[in-house]
Amino acid sequence: MIRPYQPGDIPAITAIYNHYVEHEIATFEEVALSDAQMTERLTAIAATYPVLVLEEQGRCVGYAYGNHFKPRSAYRYCAETTVYLAPDCIGGGRGSRLYRALLDALAAQGIREVLGVLTQPNPASAALHQKLGYRHQGTLTAVGFKFGRWLDVAFWQKSLTERKS
Repeated sequence: MIRPYQPGDIPAITAIYNHYVEHEIATFEEVALSDAQMTERLTAIAATYPVLVLEEQGRCVGYAYGNHFKPRSAYRYCAETTVYLAPDCIGGGRGSRLYRALLDALAAQGIREVLGVLTQPNPASAALHQKLGYRHQGTLTAVGFKFGRWLDVAFWQKSLTERKS
């Protein structure tokens, strides 16, 4: 089941995210978040953008959200998209289903363009974005330093509407 996040999901969401903070390069964050910090973050995001949860057998196994790409008003029809799955739930199409639901919610809200900002190398995330119709737009090299190595960031973009201008 995919649904809007609720405050009771915070411990599971925090645990999922902190796995990536502590063990993966998917986020450039290097210090695990507390439940209070995650609550503050998601409350701010959910005031403007959808925050969705993938629930299986009563357990939150993933979450996705849209967020500001940049705070300037001219970017108001563009959102950065994010998806995280519990490490034991990767595969089986979960990420695709959750991400598609997010894209539908963003389109319904009037968002026209979405951006995926992917730490490289991350072939699984790149494959997911390509599968969902994102196009690789460019890569910034060696802009992050985590786990003792320099990392690149790739920008992927998808249009949610037919461009009329």
